[in-house]
Amino acid sequence: MSRLFGTDGVRGLANRDITAELALDLSIAAAQVLGEEDRRDGRRPRAVVGRDPRVSGEFLSAAVCAGLASAGVDVHNVGVLPTPAVAYLTADMGATFGVMISASHNAMPDNGIKFFADGGHKLPDAVEDEIADRLGQAWERPQGADVGRIHENRAGQARYVAHLLQALPNRLDGLTVVIDAAHGAASAVSPEVFRLSGAEVVEIGTDPDGLNINDGYGSTHLDRLSAAVVERGAHLGIAHDGDADRCLAVDAEGRAVDGDQVMGILAVALKDRGLLRENTLVATVMSNLGLLQAMEREGIAVTQTAVGDRYVLEEMRRNEHSLGGEQSGHVIILEHATTGDGVLTGLLLAARVAETGRSLADLATVMTRLPQVLVNVKGVDKSRVDTDEGVLTAVRAETAALAGTGRVLLRKSGTEPVVRVMVEAATEERAREICDRLCAVVRDRLGL
Repeated sequence: MSRLFGTDGVRGLANRDITAELALDLSIAAAQVLGEEDRRDGRRPRAVVGRDPRVSGEFLSAAVCAGLASAGVDVHNVGVLPTPAVAYLTADMGATFGVMISASHNAMPDNGIKFFADGGHKLPDAVEDEIADRLGQAWERPQGADVGRIHENRAGQARYVAHLLQALPNRLDGLTVVIDAAHGAASAVSPEVFRLSGAEVVEIGTDPDGLNINDGYGSTHLDRLSAAVVERGAHLGIAHDGDADRCLAVDAEGRAVDGDQVMGILAVALKDRGLLRENTLVATVMSNLGLLQAMEREGIAVTQTAVGDRYVLEEMRRNEHSLGGEQSGHVIILEHATTGDGVLTGLLLAARVAETGRSLADLATVMTRLPQVLVNVKGVDKSRVDTDEGVLTAVRAETAALAGTGRVLLRKSGTEPVVRVMVEAATEERAREICDRLCAVVRDRLGL
């Protein structure tokens, strides 16, 4: 039986997979599991609930708040705010747990529900599974004054903005920055905090109507941002996804700066200030080989994890590292955040431009991206990709042929029935050639 929770909460098509009934039942189950210690100690559990602006978030938020209150949890409904803001407020307000209703970068018809433990940290798999196991089980319903109260708390944005400003190492005076918030959860927060930091701000993708989230704007659609940066003569552009836990950037010439480059720039900045703990960056196995080579030149070690920001965070917390993230733009600065924070990342990136007087394009030369080809091979038995000897032999042969000038990575997707074949090489043609050969082997050996 497949897990209810995926790599980032429970997600699917709103009102088919993610229904009001599921949201109600899931919040009751979460209240039982996450509020257990508070109840045992005679305290009433408290939860922070936020959402992104997609239209289905309105009824799902109502269902979550109702379920929590019916289970004896006091709810602080903070409304539309980024995922990292909900994580921050969960910790800052001393709440028992937090709930975010969002499908992140997915299209508007989707939605999702994810939970944060006390302190604003993502839940371990075992706790998520315990919540799933509680669904539909009998429970003792509180009565009278023991039911929870729902507070419409709209002070969360100001608290989050103040937190971001405190994390800023220097002001952004003199910079012109284009902000693309994907018509999402950061549409109000991101432009506000950049202006308060001293930047001149140009806004696009900051007019959410419940239906337009991620539609042609944001970190998965950089064309409009690139055009706006060039047209307005801005120093850089910052792109968020729907829940603003990601940040990608665009330089003054309109060229994309991906998560690997952002991490490289911030790693060097933190090292220069003596704040990069153990001189180590945590990245996933999908980060470009160019990042690893660049960090080696800068005297910075790189620890790699499985794909997923939760695995990056686990490694960071386990070894007390200060910076980690993914090529997709999930960047975690552990001194200031417990999860990827796209607004914080964008602020620190712009602060580095202002501090050094160098352009973002110049800063991004810290690494040279090797051409990368990624193909999703469908119609195969992904469970055998790590054990089939024919596939393993082909991978070893292609890796040996690259002789350190590139790399090969085959992995089964955690969310789709596909095998991902990724090849990096000195040229795109070489990477494509190797990738095509490996895809053929995968189809031949693992085809259904």
